[in-house]
Amino acid sequence: MAKIANKQVICDVLIEAGKKDKDVVALCSDSRGSASFTPFANELPEQFVETGIAEQNLVSISAGLAKCGKKPYAASPACFLSTRSYEQCKVDVAYSNTNVKLIGISGGVSYGALGMSHHSAQDIAAMCAVPNMRVYLPSDRLQTELLTKELLKDEKPAYIRVGRNAVDDVYEEGNVPFEMDKATVVTEGCDIAIIACGEMVKPSVDAAAILKEKGISATVVDMYCVKPLDTEAIVKAATNAKAVITVEEHAPFGGLGSMVSQVVGSECPKKVVNIALPDAPVITGTSKEVFEHYGMTAEGIAKKALELV
Repeated sequence: MAKIANKQVICDVLIEAGKKDKDVVALCSDSRGSASFTPFANELPEQFVETGIAEQNLVSISAGLAKCGKKPYAASPACFLSTRSYEQCKVDVAYSNTNVKLIGISGGVSYGALGMSHHSAQDIAAMCAVPNMRVYLPSDRLQTELLTKELLKDEKPAYIRVGRNAVDDVYEEGNVPFEMDKATVVTEGCDIAIIACGEMVKPSVDAAAILKEKGISATVVDMYCVKPLDTEAIVKAATNAKAVITVEEHAPFGGLGSMVSQVVGSECPKKVVNIALPDAPVITGTSKEVFEHYGMTAEGIAKKALELV
């Protein structure tokens, strides 16, 4: 079981890195509490910048700091970071190729009852469309830790989307297969391929367990690196399966499902079904209630798989 949310893991890793490297800087847009960055601000106040509710300034200031040799990590709600400051992300960070890591917190429907204004169901599509911008959706706290440590080693732009709450572990402590920009195959099978990202990986793994009890073997691919997309992993999984299911906490257009469909369609034509949020304002409710309503649960994924094999 998960102990802490992915965003807290990011903070913990950055605190340790910041103690050794004064160039590591954290920035927030009146969101240090939501981002779990309060410990960083308390321990390393000289390396913390609070911009207030000004997401565009948050991104531009981060880009300026990067040009001065700093290593900025800018955290803000994904719904605002990927929309209100989209131009700054595109121009100041990606086009200018600055060493800024953008952390979209409370991604997807994490804010639940606050509705469409606070949901980020278009951020994968938006950020993936920007040249030079890498996009990551880690699936659990253990993978998040490894990803954050790897990102500290490079000087390229990136957008990392994490949820608000702790999620169940996908992997085991001390046994987390991880290669930068390469998808992780969690389970292998020959009947159905399930390709998921972010918080949808855990229910996909659980769906594979349900299917196994029914005599159906499933490959589950953790596509934490949505961009660059691991096309080799997609082709391999699709080739060995009768059909492909993609699962994402995102709108049905322009996200993981669309990208996987492009690859499968051109390289190894198979039926691809996308399980995602609807192209409509999402119902009001907690993340759990939203996922259950739209079949984005282990049971819902397994049911869809059974229809395809």
